[in-house]
Amino acid sequence: MKKIALLLGMVAFSYAAQAQDNKTTIRDNSTGAKTTAEVRDNGTVKVESRSGRTKAGQAAYNTKEDVKYAGKKTGSVVKKGAQKTGHAVKKGASAVKNKAEDVVD
Repeated sequence: MKKIALLLGMVAFSYAAQAQDNKTTIRDNSTGAKTTAEVRDNGTVKVESRSGRTKAGQAAYNTKEDVKYAGKKTGSVVKKGAQKTGHAVKKGASAVKNKAEDVVD
């Protein structure tokens, strides 16, 4: 009996969730324009349209993406350099310590 009640509850929940989905989106990939149509409960339709990026907007977006990529690349190079420098300093300090012990002995 519990399984049947659980199954009926799941079916009712999925049906209610599916009934909520009444939004349709159409995107033009070449221009980036997007149109969204939503049918409301009272039968009215709400339509939103967004135009795509202008040439200047697309250039600004491309610049932003290039800067982000360059920043990531530069950051990894700086990190690697710092690690190599740290290793060299540690190795040099160890060599100085060993040499100082030889002189004292």
